[in-house]
Amino acid sequence: MTEHLSPAEVARYERDGYLFPYKVMDAAEVAEARRRIEAFERKLGGPLPKELRHRPHLYSSTIDAIVRSPRILDRVESLLGPDILCWESVLFIKESKDPAFISWHQDAAYWGLEPYDVLTAWVALSPSTRASGCMRVLPGSHAGGIAAHKDTFAPNNMLSRGQEIQVEVDEAKVVDIELPPGSMSLHHVKIAHGSDPNTADDRRIGLAIRYIPAHVRQTIGRDDTATLVRGSDHYRHFEPEPRADGDFTEAGLANQDRLRRRRMEILMRPAA
Repeated sequence: MTEHLSPAEVARYERDGYLFPYKVMDAAEVAEARRRIEAFERKLGGPLPKELRHRPHLYSSTIDAIVRSPRILDRVESLLGPDILCWESVLFIKESKDPAFISWHQDAAYWGLEPYDVLTAWVALSPSTRASGCMRVLPGSHAGGIAAHKDTFAPNNMLSRGQEIQVEVDEAKVVDIELPPGSMSLHHVKIAHGSDPNTADDRRIGLAIRYIPAHVRQTIGRDDTATLVRGSDHYRHFEPEPRADGDFTEAGLANQDRLRRRRMEILMRPAA
């Protein structure tokens, strides 16, 4: 059984720049994924450091399986076509009662990926509600160009540069992407989005997966990498990545560190 989007859903995504919610994991799968992540954190002696939140599919077969889930990829294929790469994955974890937030921004302003046929699947591994700091989007904001952004490097901003869009966001038009555990949203690379601090009693854990069709290329740096997750890559714009050989193995962590550093050299270059 496939779970592709209907023509009406595709049209709504093209108009609004986002879709939600879609159930992609059952309760047992969510509980096991969270258990493994938090067991690794206990081994480390605290919450995942910022460096390990990026590209966890390279060191965790559990995350790799989510990235490759047909329940996600069927819907992604409806929007991007049959040849799909995972360019990035990120664990966005907000601790309870923590001031961490994500400023309003457009992903396309910094990633260097063109054309803008890029989307994020955001999978909730704990309740993502208004109280816990769910993602918020400005519908239709993907339809225009890339707005000016300012790098703030604010200490509580979860973005690497604290990037913030330099236009006023009309709160009356904002939509809260509230998701129960195991559900996902999809959003366009150009949509303006952000999130507030977590005021709830539980952690807010989300896995953001950045998918691109094979024809997309990197324009601001060389030697970028990605993982083919469906179809074929006839373009070879990205170096293939090694697949995780288990959960939190020495080899997987070494690969993640090496490729994360390479990616950051590309993404942080304009800020140097």
